[in-house]
Amino acid sequence: MQITFLGGAGEVTGSCYLVETAEVRFLVDCGMFQGGRDADHKNHTAINFNPETIDFVLLTHAHVDHSGLLPRLAVLGFRGPVYMTRATADLLAIILKDSAHIQEKEAEWYTKTALRNKRPSGHKNTPLYTVTQAEAFLRQIRGIDYDETCQPHPSVRCRYRDAGHIIGSAIIEVWLKSGSQRKKIVFSGDLGQPGHPIVRDPTLIEEADYLLVESTYGNRRHRSMQDTRDELVEIICRTFLQKHGNIIVPAFTVGRTQDLLFLLADLQRQGCLNAMDVYVDSPMALAATEITLNHSELLDKETIDTIQWHRQHNENLRIHFVQEVEDSIRLNHTRSGAIIISASGMCDAGRIKYHLKYNLPRPECSILFTGFQAAGTLGRRLVDGNKSVRIFGEQIPVRASIHTVGGLSAHADQQDLLDWLKGFSCPPLKTFIVHGEPGNAEAFAEVVREQLKWPVSIPQRMTTERLD
Repeated sequence: MQITFLGGAGEVTGSCYLVETAEVRFLVDCGMFQGGRDADHKNHTAINFNPETIDFVLLTHAHVDHSGLLPRLAVLGFRGPVYMTRATADLLAIILKDSAHIQEKEAEWYTKTALRNKRPSGHKNTPLYTVTQAEAFLRQIRGIDYDETCQPHPSVRCRYRDAGHIIGSAIIEVWLKSGSQRKKIVFSGDLGQPGHPIVRDPTLIEEADYLLVESTYGNRRHRSMQDTRDELVEIICRTFLQKHGNIIVPAFTVGRTQDLLFLLADLQRQGCLNAMDVYVDSPMALAATEITLNHSELLDKETIDTIQWHRQHNENLRIHFVQEVEDSIRLNHTRSGAIIISASGMCDAGRIKYHLKYNLPRPECSILFTGFQAAGTLGRRLVDGNKSVRIFGEQIPVRASIHTVGGLSAHADQQDLLDWLKGFSCPPLKTFIVHGEPGNAEAFAEVVREQLKWPVSIPQRMTTERLD
């Protein structure tokens, strides 16, 4: 038995792990790389194996850094099933088509620009897959319930447990047999914060022979939720009442957008905020929010109570889901008093780039980051304090206030991760620290060694580990 770390190793995006035994070959996740000049090249060359030999795929959750290359895998020859929770299956149907649509539009823009500037075409001129191909791939999806055991192959048994990250996110327990060998591997996926709105807390796992655990925030602690709420109120009041500007929020359409809407409604329910207009400018945000509401059995009680309150007081928080391009463009003329939530969360694609272009030069505006910004992304450059950034080939001055509210992150912090590991009754034979930038992964590995005395390693991309 062996596992090869094809992505999500030494970095936060591109999660993909190849598990092989004498009887079976399968992937856990097949995500898109995001950020950095080489992201397009990595995405076009990531599937450097024969997809026809893959028996099936297990998917932890719907975010594109875990799922975004699945249609490409199918285009290149993969014909097997992809297993995921039912909520993830619902979300994936909209996420992958939206991803394909963005790729087609950006490829068209790059092609026109290359022709105009007489530059040679490259990877950016070709989408990884089209909308038609994404829709065709959806026939390979298989939805299962949390805590249900499924057997995708005679030698493999697996179970999906709630990861508390976004609706449908899962920790996957995998039991393998090969000859006389019997091993259990646990893939944490992305773990959420305990007590985070919308979703339930991550499920504790008691045992594993081998464990892959994420380390996105493995080097730090988040602010408390109360401090986070206070910080958010302060930013909103200062931007609206003192500076008379807008607040632009780059946010993943699935997860972070719903979290923020819930938090704004809850703050109004407590009398902390005045009535306001919130524009959710993402073509798939309405569908993602409806899917979240349709899976009410996965929501925590506080969220359900807040939803019921908002339905009776929706004049306080006026939520506008922006669907049409013309309506999105019209927002560029809104000068003050608007919260505009738009994808993508790391600012590398989608409508958020237009809102940044028009609001970054304005000192009265605020840009509010609510999640991790991977190295090389536009979002990371803004968080790192760049005084100007390039958007659509134009140098844009950064005069708006930049805020990072880490407590809104859907990822567990260092202490949350440690607490989850403490749920194991005994140490795994080996723990692999994945899905983290090098400094974050190394810091978390050191804490695990010191506090838990576990054997841990930090695999590099394209390395293989034997599971003896």
